[in-house]
Amino acid sequence: MLENSLQNFIKKISSRIDWLLVLFIVPLILSGLFTMKSFVPNENPDNFFGKQIIWITLSFIVFFTFSFIDFRFLKRTNVIVFLYILFCGMLLVLPILGSISHGAKSWFSFGSFSFQPVDLMKLVLVIILAKYFSRRHVEIRNVKHIFISGLYALIPIILVLLQPDFGSAMIISLIWLGMVLVSGISKAHLFLVFISGVVAIGLLWIFAFAPYQKARILNFFNPLTDIHGSGYNSFQSTIAVGSGQILGKGLGFGTQSRLKFLPENQTDFIFAAFAEEWGFVGSMLILLLFGLIIWRILYCASLGATNFEMLFGMGIAIYLMSHVLVNIGMNLGLLPVTGIPLPFMSYGGSHLLTELAGLGILMSMRKDSRTVHRDDMKHEFLGA
Repeated sequence: MLENSLQNFIKKISSRIDWLLVLFIVPLILSGLFTMKSFVPNENPDNFFGKQIIWITLSFIVFFTFSFIDFRFLKRTNVIVFLYILFCGMLLVLPILGSISHGAKSWFSFGSFSFQPVDLMKLVLVIILAKYFSRRHVEIRNVKHIFISGLYALIPIILVLLQPDFGSAMIISLIWLGMVLVSGISKAHLFLVFISGVVAIGLLWIFAFAPYQKARILNFFNPLTDIHGSGYNSFQSTIAVGSGQILGKGLGFGTQSRLKFLPENQTDFIFAAFAEEWGFVGSMLILLLFGLIIWRILYCASLGATNFEMLFGMGIAIYLMSHVLVNIGMNLGLLPVTGIPLPFMSYGGSHLLTELAGLGILMSMRKDSRTVHRDDMKHEFLGA
């Protein structure tokens, strides 16, 4: 009896979990851990390595737990609206009750525990946009749906900019833009979205961006003009990446990190710290792993039982890709420094919990998966 129950449990786990996806995630997590361990001494009171192990354990518990929960209730309008209002409310009170970190009130602090609600807000936005576009798939080419869906993103964007947190506002914008594109927008409306984006950026520059954020963006065009001020982080990051050369300096020999020239080397600039120690070859392996993760997520999305599951999976892929592109872009000096973590590698619990929670929800949808013909999927999913 016990043996049969164990076999059934193992069979159930095997059918729910995409083990290839887990296989690609684990090396990224280990890469982040080893990089933290190499430049944080054991006597350091922060002990990022030890704390991150706790966050990794909790996150995988959430991942496997969520994979066994029936998340079809997320299709209910009242549930989605509740979650959306809840996290918008958290963002609204952050400027009053939040804790300041790097010039922004982005965290709720409870003793030694800190929580950044914008991470879960990104996941809620993916859910609400998946719900909205799945119900209006037939009429998605109507331009009004671009603006209505944009309103769902605009509210948290404004609330995040009040902190101010330019990086998270950028990610929310990219999630909205990506989901609009995959939902079936017409080519003619792409130009309209572009013009709207330019206008929005202009308004944000005039009314929303803080002086230090403007300095970072201006520094993007010529970072060497202020390497001791707004361009310092970007300058040190590019030095770290370049000094790694082909094979890197070796684990524990990254001087930019160990000598504290590279700031936030356990969070925002962990890719630069890793690249210095593992070089071009190691960096390419990291990019390959991210590519394989996106491939598995898109594969799972293609098997969605309905448009909601498919759009949700696509949204998770867009969420992760946005973080990867923005983080690595700023590490290479190709994008302004925005304070965005690198998925699975950067230190911190909020983003890691959110990433694995989203993937856990995606795994739970596999039980109702279907096989979709490529032409049918293209017609249904992209509005071809």
